[in-house]
Amino acid sequence: MKPEENKFADVPLRVKTWIYIIIVFALGISHPLATAIFVSWIGSQSFLEFSRMFKVYEKPIIPSLFIGVSQFFLLQFLSIENYFLYSSILGIVVLLYFFILKSSTRQLMGIFIALMVCLFAFPHLFWIRNSSNGLSSIIFIVVVTELNDVFQYLMGKFFGKHKIVPRISPNKTLEGFIGGVLITIILSNILGFFLLKTDIITNSIIGITLGVFGFCGDIFMSYLKRKTDVKDTGTLLPGHGGLLDRMDSLIFNAPLFFWILSFLIKN
Repeated sequence: MKPEENKFADVPLRVKTWIYIIIVFALGISHPLATAIFVSWIGSQSFLEFSRMFKVYEKPIIPSLFIGVSQFFLLQFLSIENYFLYSSILGIVVLLYFFILKSSTRQLMGIFIALMVCLFAFPHLFWIRNSSNGLSSIIFIVVVTELNDVFQYLMGKFFGKHKIVPRISPNKTLEGFIGGVLITIILSNILGFFLLKTDIITNSIIGITLGVFGFCGDIFMSYLKRKTDVKDTGTLLPGHGGLLDRMDSLIFNAPLFFWILSFLIKN
């Protein structure tokens, strides 16, 4: 029995942290302005964690704050098209800054990945919130994506036997992946019916897509952590690790939901 008990030893701490996450998330999506602040903080904190992962800068707080503050003004006052233009310029400026500091090629690659995630992936959460039916949509995408993580984690704990990507993430199992996606499809249909007012086919497509690409986001971050030889991206969230450890599944899911799946919802 002891090995089975040890498998779930971290669950109480994870649940306690989830309560705080839910409270912060609820406040962060309560108003479009709050969402702009929330997403900018996510960008700042994520850049900080990326910087530490790749050992980019002795005092990463300064460029991280610069990213967060700049992103807030870009999100708040520019259209999507102009945001992409000026955030690209911002990204180039940041890359040049670290190039002047004679950062290594490996570090510059880490900065580039960080900028893509912080400036281009996570801001889609803000645009989802500001879209028509925005509050329902942001609740849907975040809840389905995060619970997909939970479902895959629990299914892996209960039934996991076959490693799916042992060299990248040894704890991921085929059973956890398949079981998590199947339950995510069910959740997507339930929430989609109430929040998005969409049919079973659309909800199932969304559920499969978010389940699969949420897993890909998780594996992507696991790959980076293995390459940089870190267990977690930070210690912000006890039982989970850093903010990126908790939000990695949204790296692909947020843009996908906004640009592609939104067409299914409109139809």
